[in-house]
Amino acid sequence: MSYTLSFNNRRLAGEVTLAGSKSISNRVLIIRALCGEAFPIQHLANARDTELLQQLLQSEEDIRDAGAAGTTFRFMTAFLSTRPGVQTLTGTERMKERPIGILARALRQLGADIHYLEKDGYPPLRIGTPSGLGHVSRLSIEAGTSSQYISALLMIAPTLPEGLSLLLEGKIVSRPYIEMTLNLMRYFGVHHRWEGNTIRIDPQQYQPRPFRVEADWSAASYYYAMAAFADDVHLQLNGLFKESIQGDAVLAEMMSAFGVETTYNEKGVLLSRAATGRPANFDWDFILCPDLAQTLAVVCAGLGVRGKFSGLDTLRIKETDRIGALQAELAKTGCRLSALPPEDGREYYQVEGKADIKGLPVFATYEDHRMAMAFAPLSMFGGIRIEDPMVVSKSYPSFWEDLQQLGFEVEKEEKN
Repeated sequence: MSYTLSFNNRRLAGEVTLAGSKSISNRVLIIRALCGEAFPIQHLANARDTELLQQLLQSEEDIRDAGAAGTTFRFMTAFLSTRPGVQTLTGTERMKERPIGILARALRQLGADIHYLEKDGYPPLRIGTPSGLGHVSRLSIEAGTSSQYISALLMIAPTLPEGLSLLLEGKIVSRPYIEMTLNLMRYFGVHHRWEGNTIRIDPQQYQPRPFRVEADWSAASYYYAMAAFADDVHLQLNGLFKESIQGDAVLAEMMSAFGVETTYNEKGVLLSRAATGRPANFDWDFILCPDLAQTLAVVCAGLGVRGKFSGLDTLRIKETDRIGALQAELAKTGCRLSALPPEDGREYYQVEGKADIKGLPVFATYEDHRMAMAFAPLSMFGGIRIEDPMVVSKSYPSFWEDLQQLGFEVEKEEKN
């Protein structure tokens, strides 16, 4: 199945109530499970990954399938490692290609019983009753791969007999996601000390408290892209907080360079167009906000702005190889994403060219929700087609319906 998208208007106006943040929702669900006492969660994400995590936490089955949900798999690996009984945790074929070895090795050092059922270092896993879990209270972990490994360990840390001192080795990627985890833990009564590259969490009890999930800044990025492409904008995005715990809230600052103004109000934010022109160049380090990289690559391509990106270290181990996927799909518009020579030990990529939308280009999504949503705004320059559009259900199931409310034409086409 594919969707054909078009938008025959240079004015973007309307109101969208964004879904709750998947990142926050998933962490709060794990914390509630570790708390051992139910508490209400308002505005929980309606993302497929979040619904799946809820089901897995409530399941009594011996085999639990996390599907394509990477965060869910990693958080469940740590959570099940603290539980009695023998469980098998599996996922899709793509999930079986996504590494879990760093987290599994760390959990084993803590006393977890984890075995690989197929390829060493990769799902599926057999997780048994822990033996002496927590007899080790000091641990080091590579910090340059996925912050989700670190968050998974941090959330179980206060439940361990001696707590945990976690040394983060090397360059820390996606630090805001670690800080999000710690801020949420603090809200539920668990305190920490972060000294140098070591995070110390003493044994403590989570305290149940009602919680409201803020809207997803990553989801907001697609509307910011549309605002950058429009001539006139009056778009209200509901549910976003100015004082956000999400690293992607830097989006408001980032998009000001493209003439998108953000005004905070009681409902969320109001987007409008500034009188200033668009930049010739855009330079950003995405190490703290990697989920925005695809959107900004498309923004640069759509406006013909030369973009210089760094901090894309984790993009190749996401739902797909996001760098390779961007290179392939941007090429369909006549644009390029090219690797630049390393500087100061860092990798750089450059976006060049101005997107030429003609002949109804067909964009693949690679089983990656962010590929579908990042490329959708290009329909403001002409008709495009998105393959496997329902992949957006992973994080934002109502995305296409929300676009239609703003005046986008969305036509469904079944494959023969």
